[in-house]
Amino acid sequence: MKTVIFACVHNAGRSQMAAAFFNRFADPARARALSAGTDPGDRVHPEVVEAMKEVGVDLSRARPALLTGEMARGASVLVTMGCGESCPFVPGLRTDDWPIDDPKGRHIGEVRRIRDRIRDRVEASGPRRGAGGAISLIR
Repeated sequence: MKTVIFACVHNAGRSQMAAAFFNRFADPARARALSAGTDPGDRVHPEVVEAMKEVGVDLSRARPALLTGEMARGASVLVTMGCGESCPFVPGLRTDDWPIDDPKGRHIGEVRRIRDRIRDRVEASGPRRGAGGAISLIR
């Protein structure tokens, strides 16, 4: 099984959404996603929980997690979520950066646009349920 880590600083918005979408689309026998941050917040942003609930994803019980060396060692790729100089770096791990705005404190309409952009990026990365699904994030 391959593991993708979606990471940002607080693990309270973008990375939570990306991991949830990846896990929804991917064949669980082939790949999974985790989300983490370098300085985890206390909770997932309420506006993110609300926007994800609208598309059938419940993040109300999700909790921000610390990106650890152990977690990174088991991963195939680290996707950072546009956090610039604050993004995590793990030596030896393939990294891809997705420059996506932080939804924290934004109006729900903006959070929906961010959510949809993340969903589109995840879908374009190719995680598919079933035997024929390729996963382009994972080589």
